[in-house]
Amino acid sequence: MRVLFLLPGGVTRQLQAVPAVSALAEQLRAQVQVACAPATAAVWKLVAAVEKQIPFDFEAIPSLADWANLLGNVREPDFQACVNLASGRQVDLMLSMSHIPNRVACTGFSATSTVQPEAGWPAQALAAYLRPLGVNLDAAAFRLALPKADLEQAVAAMTAGTGPALLLAPGGGGADWPASRWQELPELVRRALPDLRLVETSTGANLQQRAAQIASADVVLSSDPISTELALLCGTPLVALGRDPGTLPTRSGVQGCGNANQLGQLTTAEVLQALGLG
Repeated sequence: MRVLFLLPGGVTRQLQAVPAVSALAEQLRAQVQVACAPATAAVWKLVAAVEKQIPFDFEAIPSLADWANLLGNVREPDFQACVNLASGRQVDLMLSMSHIPNRVACTGFSATSTVQPEAGWPAQALAAYLRPLGVNLDAAAFRLALPKADLEQAVAAMTAGTGPALLLAPGGGGADWPASRWQELPELVRRALPDLRLVETSTGANLQQRAAQIASADVVLSSDPISTELALLCGTPLVALGRDPGTLPTRSGVQGCGNANQLGQLTTAEVLQALGLG
């Protein structure tokens, strides 16, 4: 069986779709192709069941030639189903000419099954799209399968010591937790737990290497959306700064801390408390 996913959005949104794509591939024993923006294609190198990424940027105002090219890519393989997270008249016209018999979407005249997306953690919210295809989703149970060599390299690059490793993943930008507090935090952490090893996210690392570094840590403190999603996919304990707890999975070791629009008001004492060091 071959299934097509149409996935607009950036790297964060693609990562949130990984458990759904993996569940469908496993339960239906399906080969999957994903149409996504070229800048996000690296996400799908993390998922062995994805046989091909079709480069298509849904949010870049595609031309008629772009849509015709996508239709050519979609009509060539024998797709039995399509999970469509895009919307608009153009995508509906394209899918209506694709001959794919099962087309799941939340709206649009091309859909053969319409669904109501769920609230909460975005990765689990995609369960609604899989049910019409007979697939169950437990996104919280999903774990990325990473190459042993990448994990060994990540462990070797960790700060020396025997204590637990805390990975710091600042998001950067004006809306982030202030740089002065990120700089102040290591000394405060060491006072509370002297043998704790502090690790900073690798600069210049590709997505697979970043995932391996996060999977090798004991705890992640993150205000970076990509690092946050990778930690959730790896099952690494996480404190996500500025993330609404309602958009995180309900499981031990995962919590949100602070308001995304008011991170400047978040104190180091509150962050230490969230880390269990206060």
